[in-house]
Amino acid sequence: MARRAGVALDLARFDALARRTPVLANIRPSGKYLMEDFFYAGGLRALIARLEGLLDFTAPTVNGRTLGENVAGAGVFDDDVIRPRENPLVAADGLAVLTGNLAPRGAVIKPPAMEARLLKHTGPAIVFANYDDMAARIDDPALAVTADSVIVLQGAGPLGAPGMPEWGQLPIPKKLLAQGVRDMVRISDARMSGTSYGACVLHVAPESHVGGPLALVRDGDRIALDVPARKLELLVDEAELARRRAAWTAPAPSHTRGFGALYLAHVSQADEGCDFDFLEAGAATPDPEIH
Repeated sequence: MARRAGVALDLARFDALARRTPVLANIRPSGKYLMEDFFYAGGLRALIARLEGLLDFTAPTVNGRTLGENVAGAGVFDDDVIRPRENPLVAADGLAVLTGNLAPRGAVIKPPAMEARLLKHTGPAIVFANYDDMAARIDDPALAVTADSVIVLQGAGPLGAPGMPEWGQLPIPKKLLAQGVRDMVRISDARMSGTSYGACVLHVAPESHVGGPLALVRDGDRIALDVPARKLELLVDEAELARRRAAWTAPAPSHTRGFGALYLAHVSQADEGCDFDFLEAGAATPDPEIH
């Protein structure tokens, strides 16, 4: 929406805001309560009211009133569900934007929803070429996966899926679940719901379908995640990556006619909003005459 309006808004801005914005809503997956509890505790108006000073309360809204006017008088009825500013659920970093040679244009992770032990993690990749490949093999007892592995799903981005579906909360193999593993690092160019849990790196850009570095990952490659440092690195030397890049071929398009072909020709990458480029460019179109 920002880009269509000509407003510069990039991933770095989201990361900068996350570094100074507390998480006050003690709801799953980061907290313990449900959205129903959030509603009865005062809901969104109460939460916004507690963010006064971090939000521009003079900003106009679609109903003609300012943000401050819309939340005036909102009260919190349970301080454990909607926390006071001096007692946040998480002081900062409700999300984090990662960069590195595996995500040159950025990727996103939700630190409060992951096990803290995985905030800094290095492990070998288990790579799935697409969702069908993952569905067919993820629970194979012979899959060479351990709790230290990094599960990688390719072909799940805006062009690859197509449509960047909510596949980002990649499943944990059943044999690891049986061992008590409840979280592990998972990486994809897909997205996931805000209620999803786990150490899931999402929105990797550029996506694998267009030859982004995610397309070059192979089983056994070491991947390093460092959330505090905002880094996501594929620990493979550049000469080997260059060989893989030279051998890479673009997948066949999923659509060659109709709306699907229009979409493939004009949709942008995740870091640019997954929007049609022609809706962001050019001068504003005046309203047509009515005859």
